[in-house]
Amino acid sequence: MRSLPSAGRRHLPTSPFAPPPPAPPVESFAVQDLVTHDKYGLGRVVTVEEGTAVLIDFGERQVRIPAPYAKLTKL
Repeated sequence: MRSLPSAGRRHLPTSPFAPPPPAPPVESFAVQDLVTHDKYGLGRVVTVEEGTAVLIDFGERQVRIPAPYAKLTKL
């Protein structure tokens, strides 16, 4: 028996279980924004690919970080 992926399930109004929480909005970044990353530290946004990824200059290297930007925080 195959199991269905959980992302494809829907919440029924008569269900005794609470509905899943809504997905958090994807944070938006602009060129020249200062950011901090858990692994790379302090950096500046160089390029923004809308909703897909950002390219950040961390001084010694440039890193492309894909959405949803889990470890990235805007300062």
